[in-house]
Amino acid sequence: MKKLLLLFVVLFSYVSVLAQSEEYSIIVKDIETLEPIQNATVKIMKTQQILLSNEDGKVTFMLTGGSNVQVSETDYEDLTVRWTSLNGEQKFVIYLKSKKNKLDEVVLSKESPEKILQKLVNNSRKKISVSHRQKVYVREFFMLDNQYTYYNDGLVNFQFDKNNKATTLLVEQNRSYGLLEADVSADLKGYNLNDIMENYSNFKYLEPLLNPKSKKEYDFTTKGHSKNKDYYVMSVVPLDKSKEAIDNFEIIYDPIKKIILEYTISVTPASLDKIEEKTNVGDKNITKSFVNVNYRLDGDDYYILNSNEEIGYTVIEKEKSKNIQVRNSFVTTGFNKQNFTYKESDVFKEKSLFNKKNKILTNYWDISGFTATDEEKAIIASLEFKL
Repeated sequence: MKKLLLLFVVLFSYVSVLAQSEEYSIIVKDIETLEPIQNATVKIMKTQQILLSNEDGKVTFMLTGGSNVQVSETDYEDLTVRWTSLNGEQKFVIYLKSKKNKLDEVVLSKESPEKILQKLVNNSRKKISVSHRQKVYVREFFMLDNQYTYYNDGLVNFQFDKNNKATTLLVEQNRSYGLLEADVSADLKGYNLNDIMENYSNFKYLEPLLNPKSKKEYDFTTKGHSKNKDYYVMSVVPLDKSKEAIDNFEIIYDPIKKIILEYTISVTPASLDKIEEKTNVGDKNITKSFVNVNYRLDGDDYYILNSNEEIGYTVIEKEKSKNIQVRNSFVTTGFNKQNFTYKESDVFKEKSLFNKKNKILTNYWDISGFTATDEEKAIIASLEFKL
């Protein structure tokens, strides 16, 4: 009888906790234009969960009780909102005020931009290379001949070991929907998660600009950030006479702390026109290339906040060429300098989530840091139905 009573108490407590955990939504908007703000960082202070607003300015999260909310975005003033001022609503709007720095003046320096960038990369690498763990939500859309044919996402943990300079990956949950054709090349079956995280940590995508010959291939210009007086923007574009360089770079950085906060790499149609089209079977011709990576400085903590990558290309085949497009995104939802314990058997050693069996314990995608738009939800649902 005592055992039954104890079991009842435990179950009642568990149900009570679940009942108190509720879903909330926040919409982040510009206070003047009333337009939604995409990629605003929303931090739930009670749980330390980090969220990123979608193109509708929306984030969704689960919470037991209340919590103050911290909202930030590069072009706007940071704002901390007390939970009591939100009136306990399930859905509420937070307005951010623009920093309104309209100056876009060229920054003059005795030091060359190439050397400034080298110092920025070296200092950022040093700042980010501490032992820590990150909880990350990753997702990937795959298109074949302009039709969505595959999707995967997952909630994973990366553990960085400063001494061994190695990354350990553990997968908490994941799902895959849709089917790829059997003859699609292996490199399209998901990004290599460890490689991509290490590339972001090492700033590998900026290495072409660190080559001593880069000044012969690129034009470097540094200006004040048009909306944030505390930051500079370094723009690097290929010279007209360049034969190999096709990428355009934009690097936002803090000139005082000497760290990189964001970079974007893109290829314009004009740059693609410079590339001679390949015609042999098996060749790939790039049609689109875009990378955007954001870093967060939170006190002494400096880490990768989120990324978006898109690549498109045409694969030449004997009968009919295929148009391939892959869109990959991830957001850090938790950062901690304490290591977690795990068994060696728990370590995920595959390159991507493509071949991993679905493991769904909760609706983790709804509170993952990325809040899917209605269009994205429709795409995912259609691929799930086809599976």
